Amino acid sequence: MNIEKMFERPDVDQLVQSFLLLENADDVRAFLTDLCTPREICDFAQRLQVARYLDEGEPYVEVQARTGASSTTVSRVSKSLNGEYGGYRRILVKFGDQ
Repeated sequence: MNIEKMFERPDVDQLVQSFLLLENADDVRAFLTDLCTPREICDFAQRLQVARYLDEGEPYVEVQARTGASSTTVSRVSKSLNGEYGGYRRILVKFGDQ
């Protein structure tokens, strides 16, 4: 499925809008717990950590060793980190602003 078309779906838009309604960390934790499996939440967290290490200039092999992520995951996160959508980059900038 095309990424842009996916976000045109009403159900996907409702999911996006749901995240915007969350007011604090407890709300996010509760929603993630209901929405995802523990493994999925840990996978998301691992990908974000991979993005942080890559953004700091860590070599792929070191990122794999530090996070336990597969080479495929590190490569995919790197592609996204430097890709056209900029989701990881936006979050990393916001982390830096804190």
